[in-house]
Amino acid sequence: MNFYKTLGLKNSRIDVADALRGLAVAGIILYHSVEHFNMYDGSIAHAYTLGCDDWMADVLALLLSGKMYGIFALLFGLSFFIMNDNQQQRGNCFSGRFAWRMFLLAMLGIVNTAFFDGDILFSYAIYGLVLIPLSYLPTKWLWWVVAFLFIQPIEIYSLISGWQVDASSLREVYGNMYHGHQHGSFLENAYGNLRYGQVATYYWCMMKGRHTQTICLFILGMLVGRKRWFYNENNNLALWKKVLVVSILVLIVGGIADVRHMETWNNWLYPIYNFFILSFVVSGFVLLWYGKEWFRKGLSFLRQFGKMSLTNYFLQSIIGCGLFAYYGFNLQTKLGITYAFFVGIAMVVVQCLFSNLWLKYHSHGPFEGIWKKLTWIKF
Repeated sequence: MNFYKTLGLKNSRIDVADALRGLAVAGIILYHSVEHFNMYDGSIAHAYTLGCDDWMADVLALLLSGKMYGIFALLFGLSFFIMNDNQQQRGNCFSGRFAWRMFLLAMLGIVNTAFFDGDILFSYAIYGLVLIPLSYLPTKWLWWVVAFLFIQPIEIYSLISGWQVDASSLREVYGNMYHGHQHGSFLENAYGNLRYGQVATYYWCMMKGRHTQTICLFILGMLVGRKRWFYNENNNLALWKKVLVVSILVLIVGGIADVRHMETWNNWLYPIYNFFILSFVVSGFVLLWYGKEWFRKGLSFLRQFGKMSLTNYFLQSIIGCGLFAYYGFNLQTKLGITYAFFVGIAMVVVQCLFSNLWLKYHSHGPFEGIWKKLTWIKF
C-alpha cells in the first residue's frame, strides 16, 4: 500500500469555509437557545409564549438540529488536513503535535462543560485522534471508510439484532443535573455538569447515531481538503451542483416517505436524511458564495465569526447559560420557544459584532490564539 503524500499545493485561507463555519456556530447558538441550553422543561408554564412555539420548534429542529454540528465536524476534518498537509510540505510529522492539540481541546472541553452540559469539544478531541492513522491511508481507501460509516453501522446492527441503547440511562443522567439547572448556584450547576455532562453527551450521541456520523464527517472533511473542493478551481462548482441536485432529490423522497416519523426505521434513516440536508446547505452555500456577489458581500460578516468559532462556541456557553440558568437570569422559566429564539438571534448579533471588532486588531480570537500558542509550544 502506498501511503498518502502531500501534493505540494498551497493551502490558502478559504473564505467560504470560514463563512460556513460562522453559519454553523450561529445555527448552534440559535438551536441551543431554543432548547434553553438543555434546561427546557415542558412542564413549566412559561410566562412569555406564542401560539407558533410548537411550529417553530419543528422547523428549527428540521433546519438546525444535527446539521450545524455536522458542518462544524466537516470543517474540523478540513482544518486537520490543511495543518497536516502544511507540515508535510515542510518535511515535518504532524501526528504527535496534533495528538497534543487534541489533548488541549479536551481540556478546553472540560472547562466548557462546567458552563454547558452539552459540550462537544471533549468528544471532538477524542474522535479527532482517529484522523492521525487515517491520514496516512490512500484517498480511495478513505472513501470506503466514509461509505461504511455513512450507512450508520451501529443502527443497522440495532435493527438486525434488536439491541437498543437504554434510554433510561440518559434520563437518569439528565435527572442528576436537573436540580443544578433549575435551582442551583453556579458551583452546584458546574459540579453537576462536570460529573454527568459528558456522560449525557455520550448516551445522547449513541441514541442519535452521532458517534459514527461525526467521525464520517471528519474524514469527509479531510477528503474535501485533499480534493480542494472548497476552492473555485478545476470545475469544482460543477461538482457542487451535482451534490445540490442529489440532495434535493433525496430530501423530496424522504419528505414524501416522512422519514422523520418512521418509528421503526427512524434511528437508522434520520441521521442519513440529516446528512443530505447538510449537503444541501453546504453545496447551496458554496455555489451562491462563488456565483453571486450580493450573497458573498451580504454574508461576509460570517467569515470573521467563523474565524473565531472556538471563542464564539465558548461565549455561547457562558452567555447562554448565564441567561437561562437559575444562577443567572433564569430565562428557562420565563421564555417559550419563539422568544428564546429571539434571544439566540441577539446573541449571534452581539458575538458577530465582537468578532469583527476583535479581528480588526488581532490575527486570532482569544481562545484560538491560546490554543495555537499551546499547540506549538516547544517541549
